[in-house]
Amino acid sequence: MAIQSIRASQHLDSRGKPTVQLDLKSSHDIFRGPVPSGASKGDYKAVELRDGDMSVFHGNGVTKACGNVNRVLRPKITESGLDPAHDLKKIDELMIRLDGSADKSKLGANAILAISMAAARAGAAARGVQLYEFLASEGGYPTNEYVMLVPFMNVLHGGDHSGNPMAFQEFMIAPTGASSFTEAVQWNAETYMALKSIIQEKYGKAAFGDGGGCAAPIGHPEGALDLLVAAIAKAGHEGKIKIGIDPASRSFFNKPNVLDAAQLGKLYRQLLDKCPIVFLEDPFGQDDWDAFSKFNQPCKVELVGDDLLATNINRVRKAVQKNALHSMLLKVNQIGTVTAAIAAAQEAYSAGWSAFVSHRLGETTDDFIADLTVGLRTGHLKSGAPARGERVVKYNRLMDIEDDLHLRKISIRYAGESFRSAHH
Repeated sequence: MAIQSIRASQHLDSRGKPTVQLDLKSSHDIFRGPVPSGASKGDYKAVELRDGDMSVFHGNGVTKACGNVNRVLRPKITESGLDPAHDLKKIDELMIRLDGSADKSKLGANAILAISMAAARAGAAARGVQLYEFLASEGGYPTNEYVMLVPFMNVLHGGDHSGNPMAFQEFMIAPTGASSFTEAVQWNAETYMALKSIIQEKYGKAAFGDGGGCAAPIGHPEGALDLLVAAIAKAGHEGKIKIGIDPASRSFFNKPNVLDAAQLGKLYRQLLDKCPIVFLEDPFGQDDWDAFSKFNQPCKVELVGDDLLATNINRVRKAVQKNALHSMLLKVNQIGTVTAAIAAAQEAYSAGWSAFVSHRLGETTDDFIADLTVGLRTGHLKSGAPARGERVVKYNRLMDIEDDLHLRKISIRYAGESFRSAHH
């Protein structure tokens, strides 16, 4: 089943910024690949190609990336005769060769990823399987049993995601005590509603950040954690819902009056001792290997790298050598192709780590990462609060997957407390 045609066009993401949307036609159907975009721009991530014309979309247009799809990538891929059902990795490798840069900056990671995602969907259709089954087989994972993930919903925002004075960027709730994904979503939604009512009672009408979470007028992480603990209790889920934190320290790393790495490490340990925190992401700067390694000696919770790793296999290997982390945040658009993302997850697993799939702040109403999380058995996902269509579509897709697996009587379990080892 060769690809018949490919066409890219400029659409909008959830923040009103342009993004690449792609339609790929095969003999089975037309398959879409809309690309998300992050708010943070780490130095080690694949490069989104933007037009730079400040008179249009403040320089954020993606017509160059779309042009690279339509004029450069499309003819080479359609002429290659590669079949997405069996040749997804070869399609991705062809695009990487055509780009020729180390960071996909020539043609644009947004151009390349759009084709890669759509090709994966076309491959699944050609095989007559669900996307999560196709991705599981691409990664070499069993397709007769699955693990449903724990949704880490970032319901309280700070940092670059909000307008409040809180330096830390995300505070997440994780229903590890639930019995199914569907129940987990219910508990998180109930806690989110409780959080909104508590903030309204205490501060007046709540504001909201880019990911749909509340942005209360607080400035210290302890105050944010107090709100979450109170909301969990008010919703009736005390002891069953844990907390995750993403300080995203790169965003405040060089600002005045910020604690140094040693002081930050002391603050984090105080917070870990006080609250039921199970997850800590990017607590230090994107190049502060020593701070990560020292904090990891020992670290009793999942220590996750985002900007430090950028879903990059070489940086994962360096982190393993330095014993800096034990989990990788997996963002498909950071690495630029579906098969490279699968390889990055495999690299993390081979090191005894976990992998944690993440949305982006500039999201689309696409649900690709829901299937990716199930297919790769990552055990946990963050995709924003249980609000706003571009966030909820992922959670709704996951509930559909859970229903589908039950109806087909395929073995399924909820990751729960074992979210870090779901891939075993």
